[in-house]
Formats: sequence, C-alpha cells, structure tokens
Amino acid sequence: MNQGPTILVVDDESRMRKLIKDFLIQKNFNVLEAEDGEKALEVFAVEKEKIKLILLDVMMPKLDGWSVLRQIRQESKVPIVMLTARGEEQDELFGFELGVDEYISKPFSPKILVARVEALLKRAGVNEKEVKDYGGITIDTEGRTVKVDGKEIELSLREYELLKYLLENENIALSREKILNTVWNYDFYGDSRTIDSHIKKVRHKLGKKGKYIQTIRGVGYKFEIKKNK
Repeated sequence: MNQGPTILVVDDESRMRKLIKDFLIQKNFNVLEAEDGEKALEVFAVEKEKIKLILLDVMMPKLDGWSVLRQIRQESKVPIVMLTARGEEQDELFGFELGVDEYISKPFSPKILVARVEALLKRAGVNEKEVKDYGGITIDTEGRTVKVDGKEIELSLREYELLKYLLENENIALSREKILNTVWNYDFYGDSRTIDSHIKKVRHKLGKKGKYIQTIRGVGYKFEIKKNK
C-alpha cells in the first residue's frame, strides 16, 4: 500500500475511475472507489478517518453527487472536488453553496486533476508529513514522539514543545524572549534561567545530536545541523 493520503474516487464510469486511479497511484496516493452515490456513502462511513479528499461525479445512478455531498457535509469537512460534464455557472455556484471545495469539468487532463488534488491537500495541510527528520532527530507531531537515530527519547511536554519550536525554525536564531512567549505561551518577567535549564536537559537527552542546538551569545538559541566536512 502507498504511504500517501487516501482519496475516494466516485464515478459510475469504470474507465474514468481507472484512469484517475492510475494517475493518483503514480503519485503515491491510496485510492478507494465507488461506482454510485450509495456505495460512496457506504465506503465513507467505514473509511472516513482515512479519507483525506473525495473526487465526486455529479451525474450518477441511485444517488447523485449533490445528494452525496449534502450528506457528507452534515458530518465532515473533508475536501471535495466535483467532477462534472456541465460547465454552467449556476451549477458551480450551487455546488459552492453546498460546500464544494473545487470544480473540475470533464473532459480534463489527468495530470491537471492530480495537480489540483495535490494543491488542495496542501492548502488543507493534509499531505504534510507527520514525521519529519532533522539530521537523525525524527519528530512525530501526531504521536508527539521524538526519536534519535531510531531510538525514542522521553521528553516532558515543555521539553517536547521547546524542541519542536527549535526544529520548526531550523537555522533561525531565536531570542529567549521569543521562545518563552511562544513555548510557555505567556509574557515572562523573570530571568531566563528557566529556558536555559530546559535547553540543557533537551541537549542531554539528544546525546551527540545535542550539539545541533547552538547558543547564540546575547540572543538565544538556534537549531542548526552541522555537516561534517
């Protein structure tokens, strides 16, 4: 199975579903299929936690795309792209009122379709990797875990938030004040020893990777991966 987001393709034409599926799989998407509106709702009911976007045909037997859209919108904000042979402005306005995120009129280029899907997922923040690697330090923002060279390390919530903030601002010098206001989430009027002690603990837990957290004299700290020359 591919590692990318899962897309539900709903269209009563099997050739159309296969065409779309083939292009999506080339881009590492997982693809679920439904041949009519009723089947689409059945699949969504079972797989809604997995499905990150729906490509939904308008004209289908049993239940049309509008009806499917209405029912899904009652419980989910999953991005929905309507596939339609119609190009009338009134239909598109109707779709946007119901909660359509994007419209693609048939016939379309499969490559353009995939590009639109990727752009929409990016806007929704879906296809960003939950696990990111910073020179052997991997952080799983969904599971809230940190590993160093594959071995998980124990961090307190504050230590985790501090490291995450440094990693997300890689190569940027961050003042102690900015770190405190962001990580501690309040204006800090005491001295800066609290952040220094937390940095010391995080460095220790990172082992050899702790050197990536650099002290910027007179400013604060910066996470920078030193490449061996």
